[in-house]
Amino acid sequence: MNLQVTLTQAVKQAVNTVYKAELETVEFQATRKEFTGDITVVVFPMLRVVKGNPVQIGEAIGAFLVDNVDEVKAFNVVKGFLNIEIVDAHYVSFFNTIKDDATFGFTTPKAEDKAVMVEYSSPNTNKPLHLGHIRNNLLGYSVAEIIKASGKKVYKTQIINDRGIHICKSMLAWQRFGNAETPESTGLKGDKLVGNYYVKFDQEYKKEIAALIAEGKTEDEAKKEAPILIEAQQMLQKWEAGDKEVVALWETMNQWVYNGFDVTYKNLGVDFDTLYYESQTYLLGKEFVDEGLKTGVFFKKEDGSVWCDLTEDGLDEKIVLRSDGTAVYMTQDIGTAIQRLKDFPDVGGMVYTVGNEQDYHFQVLFLILKKLGFDWAKNLFHLSYGMVDLPSGKMKSREGTVVDADDLISDMATTAQEISEELGKLDGYTEQEKLELYSTIGLGALKYYILKVDPKKRILFDPKESIDFQGNTGPFIQYTYARIQSILRKAEATLKNDNITLSTINADYTLEDKEKAVLKHLQLFPEVIQNAAQNYSPALIANYIYELVKEYNSFFQNLPIVMGNDDKNSIAFRVQLSKAVGNTIKNAFGLLGISVPERM
Repeated sequence: MNLQVTLTQAVKQAVNTVYKAELETVEFQATRKEFTGDITVVVFPMLRVVKGNPVQIGEAIGAFLVDNVDEVKAFNVVKGFLNIEIVDAHYVSFFNTIKDDATFGFTTPKAEDKAVMVEYSSPNTNKPLHLGHIRNNLLGYSVAEIIKASGKKVYKTQIINDRGIHICKSMLAWQRFGNAETPESTGLKGDKLVGNYYVKFDQEYKKEIAALIAEGKTEDEAKKEAPILIEAQQMLQKWEAGDKEVVALWETMNQWVYNGFDVTYKNLGVDFDTLYYESQTYLLGKEFVDEGLKTGVFFKKEDGSVWCDLTEDGLDEKIVLRSDGTAVYMTQDIGTAIQRLKDFPDVGGMVYTVGNEQDYHFQVLFLILKKLGFDWAKNLFHLSYGMVDLPSGKMKSREGTVVDADDLISDMATTAQEISEELGKLDGYTEQEKLELYSTIGLGALKYYILKVDPKKRILFDPKESIDFQGNTGPFIQYTYARIQSILRKAEATLKNDNITLSTINADYTLEDKEKAVLKHLQLFPEVIQNAAQNYSPALIANYIYELVKEYNSFFQNLPIVMGNDDKNSIAFRVQLSKAVGNTIKNAFGLLGISVPERM
């Protein structure tokens, strides 16, 4: 039984026996380092049902626990805090159950449980992926892996925004200025080539606005009447009408972008189980807009546009179909959600990984789906996250001032190379091994730096700060893992020569404080996974593993593992403890999508 469950039952029994009172809950916290103990019971909340001095109440409960709970060795009370010491045998027993378990902390999904669908990436096909997309992909992929580890079946998906006015802007600019160039003729990745024409459209659009203003138009008039924008709007209407020439160009340029995206996803280490395309799901969305018009969920304005009135729900009116009959984002999001539940009836909930600038959009989407009568809409969750900033300022795709994802991934490997060479850590590596390690360190630094931050918070990303072999960074944790593997390799000869077997540790093994500290932290891993899944927060995993690594490094620096250790039992335990920590680092980093090197 879980230690906290055992203690909860015993504390409730103590209060009932001594004070004839019933406790509903028992509050625990980690014992502060300046006090003796392994787990602390907070007495103050008990004063609602138990009258008396908190110290005396703590003393009475502590005495009961020592007499009645095998796991409790001793206690002390500091003000209203009951600090409990746990017998070493409890931690040794725990260790024996997990030391050879390669999947410690992970829960196997139950066949009868509903699945969870996690959406992330969901890019527009008019530009390459950038730093903001990187946070989205890393966050969505990691949340999917964490939910899976918590015991749920998970589908990873994305909606590819492959239609709309922004797509037509790139298409029109390529028609006007592209001279029929292709990814093959230019040597550019397809997504970058198309993105260049999105920027080109904005440049030409601004020129036309300036010219119209010079002719006496207001800025608002000029923005609406610029010929290039009107032509793009007409192209969208032709596309929705199925114009063969427009659709053929759309298919060609989108395929260029898809091919480019695939390269970026592979380099970033993320994948998907299924893909949806706005060009397909918006049609289903339009069908349900028609249904909603009949049932009164939506209404039509004089210009023919269709809206949903959410004012009684504290929101405003939301457009779901333009006056010219073309769809908006909301239309396709309605269709996509419905299509997904049709395709995957075992899905019980969906997580949308989208930046916090879309908070209102998802509030409206979920409410509209409820009004349309879909009961599963109550299980939809918007994983809202903050933007990523750079020291140089905010990014703007249409102005071409974004940090390209491919360039950043490459730059991270280069930065890792520069720092590694300065530290001189790579003697004996082949050139190929060095390149692979630079990539592992660079990507690990990038992913950890982004994922260790609570998703809701905005990030100022500093590449050089992220690749530091000291402190709360990916490379620091990767280095600790590699050190553990080195220890294990070196230990093999000693274990063989001294005939030391890595078998079950005797229950009477006496733990050093540093050993116990590592075991106590290892014991938290399953609970951390569950909490991270419930809160959709990879940051909980990242910061847990950093604390485990700190505890292990303190143990490593203060206690000999093999060299200088003459106690065979101690050697056997410490080698296996190191192996268990290494396994946990690898598993936890796997949940973050981060690889660990066997040596560095």
